[in-house]
Amino acid sequence: MVRKKRTDVPPAGGESSQSHDTGSGSGRGSQRPPQQQGGGGGYSGGRGVPQSQQSGRGGYTGGGGGGRGRGMSQQQYAGGSPEYQGRGRGGPPQQGGRGSYGSGRSGGGGGRGGPFHGGPSRPSVPELHQATQPSQAVATPQPTLSEAGSSSRPPEHASLTQQLQQLSIEGEASQAIHSVPPSSKSVRFPLRPGKGSTGIKCIVKANHFFAELPDKDLHQYDVTITPEVTSRGVNRAVMEQLVKLYRESHLGKRLPAYDGRKSLYTAGPLPFVSKEFKITLIDDDDGSGTQRREREFRVVIKLAARADLHHLGLFLQGKQADAPQEALQVLDIVLRELPTSRYCPVGRSFYSPDLGRRQPLGEGLESWRGFYQSIRPTQMGLSLNIDMSSTAFIEPLPVIDFVTQLLNRDVSSRPLSDADRVKIKKALRGVKVEVTHRGNMRRKYRISGLTSQATRELTFPVDERGTMKSVVEYFYETYGFVIQHTQWPCLQVGNQQRPNYLPMEVCKIVEGQRYSKRLNERQITALLKVTCQRPQEREYDIMQTVHHNAYHEDPYAKEFGIKISEKLASVEARILPAPWLKYHDTGREKNCLPQVGQWNMMNKKMVNGGTVNNWICINFSRQVQDSVARGFCYELAQMCYISGMAFNPEPVLPPTSARPEQVEKVLKTRYHDAMTRLQPQNKELDLLIVILPDNNGSLYGDLKRICETDLGIVSQCCLTKHVFRMSKQYLANVALKINVKVGGRNTVLVDAISRRIPLVSDRPTIIFGADVTHPHPGEDSSPSIAAVVASQDWPEITKYAGLVCAQAHRQELIQDLYKTWQDPVRGAVSGGMIKELLISFRRATGQKPQRIIFYRDGVSEGQFYQVLLYELDAIRKACASLEPNYQPPVTFVVVQKRHHTRLFANNHNDRNAVDKSGNILPGTVVDSKICHPTEFDFYLCSHAGIQGTSRPAHYHVLWDENKFTADALQSLTNNLCYTYARCTRSVSIVPPAYYAHLAAFRARFYMEPETSDSGSMTSGTAAGRGGGGVRSTRGPGASAAVRPLPALKENVKRVMFYC
Repeated sequence: MVRKKRTDVPPAGGESSQSHDTGSGSGRGSQRPPQQQGGGGGYSGGRGVPQSQQSGRGGYTGGGGGGRGRGMSQQQYAGGSPEYQGRGRGGPPQQGGRGSYGSGRSGGGGGRGGPFHGGPSRPSVPELHQATQPSQAVATPQPTLSEAGSSSRPPEHASLTQQLQQLSIEGEASQAIHSVPPSSKSVRFPLRPGKGSTGIKCIVKANHFFAELPDKDLHQYDVTITPEVTSRGVNRAVMEQLVKLYRESHLGKRLPAYDGRKSLYTAGPLPFVSKEFKITLIDDDDGSGTQRREREFRVVIKLAARADLHHLGLFLQGKQADAPQEALQVLDIVLRELPTSRYCPVGRSFYSPDLGRRQPLGEGLESWRGFYQSIRPTQMGLSLNIDMSSTAFIEPLPVIDFVTQLLNRDVSSRPLSDADRVKIKKALRGVKVEVTHRGNMRRKYRISGLTSQATRELTFPVDERGTMKSVVEYFYETYGFVIQHTQWPCLQVGNQQRPNYLPMEVCKIVEGQRYSKRLNERQITALLKVTCQRPQEREYDIMQTVHHNAYHEDPYAKEFGIKISEKLASVEARILPAPWLKYHDTGREKNCLPQVGQWNMMNKKMVNGGTVNNWICINFSRQVQDSVARGFCYELAQMCYISGMAFNPEPVLPPTSARPEQVEKVLKTRYHDAMTRLQPQNKELDLLIVILPDNNGSLYGDLKRICETDLGIVSQCCLTKHVFRMSKQYLANVALKINVKVGGRNTVLVDAISRRIPLVSDRPTIIFGADVTHPHPGEDSSPSIAAVVASQDWPEITKYAGLVCAQAHRQELIQDLYKTWQDPVRGAVSGGMIKELLISFRRATGQKPQRIIFYRDGVSEGQFYQVLLYELDAIRKACASLEPNYQPPVTFVVVQKRHHTRLFANNHNDRNAVDKSGNILPGTVVDSKICHPTEFDFYLCSHAGIQGTSRPAHYHVLWDENKFTADALQSLTNNLCYTYARCTRSVSIVPPAYYAHLAAFRARFYMEPETSDSGSMTSGTAAGRGGGGVRSTRGPGASAAVRPLPALKENVKRVMFYC
């Protein structure tokens, strides 16, 4: 079977090895976003766009007018307080008015809000180097990265690549590291600053299997097959035939490994440098008794290089800094050779109906079980990472049955509507079928479309003279086959120029075709059910897979001398303690120590309760009567009050019911009516409570778009089923969300208030979170959405303002972190997400950040360098644009959830070693053995499992000027996981990254309907955001203009509206 190469961001129908990890609802993708308190800094002027930025002088006026630079409106942010708006009106930009970035609450020189230090003007492209801080003891030498010849004259728009070429290494990185041929990757990621020691030591098992490095002499050969075919399947068949015929004679008895494209690898040299072979492929017997088609191929095998395992050995021992990707790739190809011939390969996984039973997913799809396999360099040497996986395949049904399932009705009863035809065409295009009307002769075809006419109306020319014959007649006369469904269209197969018509009833779908389009909600739920396994079962299945794969008998592994252990790696781990949380002093419990990753709000009051004086309720659910809506709102108001908020029990207007299709009209009318009452008293509407039907289609997204970008009001949506149940736990969770949406704080870390967090509490620190969500596979044009959030309070670090912007389709680098543009009046102007959030922090706290910690989600290993270089450069420029010489030290950490490492308790029966779900305990951290040989990374399972097997988050430090120790960064990260606003549980990834994810997810709803995909997120149940060259990492301006998102209203920006 011919398979398309999969793009490496699996679709929502992609592999799923999902685990659920957030409380208060389901897993990470399904919840609705968190909130932020007032007091995050608002931006002055127009829509909050920076005023003129004179070359080096860093004046930033707080003036009211102007400043709506083109291209800025696509940015939105949360956070900001009104008291800063319109300050310093009228001061000329270069004098920096009173609201200049350098002033602030305490004004004056060098005090708490003192001006940013003046100093000589800096180039507009700041140098990339690790800023050292004399106050910190430096444990490991940090390799630095500097601009080769930085002159004081800013380079004329040096392109990113030119800047990167200038980056060079000042080789302080320990003398033991061998010099590697210079590459574009001349940036060194920080070395591990030693291992952590905090916490209770324990042993966990990981799904990594030790692989012995072979001592073979690997050779690489270039393969040219002519005529060239695109199908790897055909290429493999050619090579398989070649090895069968010539292994003994011409190949020196060697068994080569082949990548299905242009490369062949052998363990030792072949007895020639270049050789040509002639290979004949004979098509499978299709049972027709006719002569089988023969195809001739010419294959040239030519020595290309010796693959070098020596450097891989040095890398694993920590004596060389760069991973030799080629050598790893060879070993990967060797170990994939056997399973590729046995199973259906998809990305790095293999699937088969023999690997576990198939489960129907509905609408003609079924799930196949399989396993993921990849070879990884780790501290213990090479390891083979193996995990269980499932994905969606098309059921091998007769096409008529498939269509019946797809449309979910008896299809013979009524004719197909246009919508039906579109759905069938979409589902079947590109699918391979075999014909069933010719006995044993099973020819295969690929469907290109449907005919526009019914089968009974179709005719085609049967001879040169153009004699026409109907399809119905032809099938009866030629095959004696009577077509039953003559009212249906035919399938078109082959190319559009010479279409071939096949009635649906003579076609059956060929087995083993993966479904790569997007799954619907029901299918996703069904797939999750299959993949969701308790840790003990999953570990057992992984062990079974390893035995079943019998690597010790694999002829390719044997040939290349690769030995794979059959035991799970035992790894030292530590369980970090949970942090103490601070609640309000008026509650019975002022402080709280979470137990096994969770706690509750009983006897506690929010540390800063927000105020809701004026609110209204709109009910879109036909099932909920007005009296029920009133009762629900009363209970919710009570819960908010008990939890510590000031909440008026009476709405401004009584609850009203409305039809979903009138959402816009109703929202605007009701808002207007409420404001008519409030405005004379100079009051604002604080909150809208909305009751939604359980299945509400696009209603949720439309409502959020209208509230946040049009009316300027925060809203809390509640589903009908929850309104009827009205459980205390539910109301308490909703109260947490409402509090942060109106500017409150639910809890803060005791250590933050008592200033005991290393490298955060000692000086004003801002923590960023950033994420990019991409559209689903199959949506070729919709933009990707980038979101950046940043903490707006210090020392507490719990409130995050957020910005979102649309950017080019599948672009991974965040384009709007820093940008400059020409203003017709003021000349060159700079702005961007980082700059706005820094100003906002300054407004909210009266201080400028003296440290930056940047958590970046969703970057695959193949993109580390590009993302770091581009985004760190943007952070530097944003800082320098605020004031010359302002370069606070930056720590840049990538957060990954899409990997296949799983950790298991050493003894599943030890009640003290597992949580209720059988998973390892929250706070489990691993930074040895299965981690990177030399770099600063760690796995942290910060959450308690709910169902399935917990997936630890992987944190990899790409830049660290703050000189974190392993303990300091691991503890900070774990402690932050307890400050997530939307539930009383610790979460699985650090909250700033989580909030960025929620904000990006929310912004999908703001897109114009034709580009939106009803707001669903990229990740769906996809498993690996791997390298596969899928996401573009081209620099800015690499693609056509993207329609900007509508701007958020000022009062919404100031709070955590996305919660």
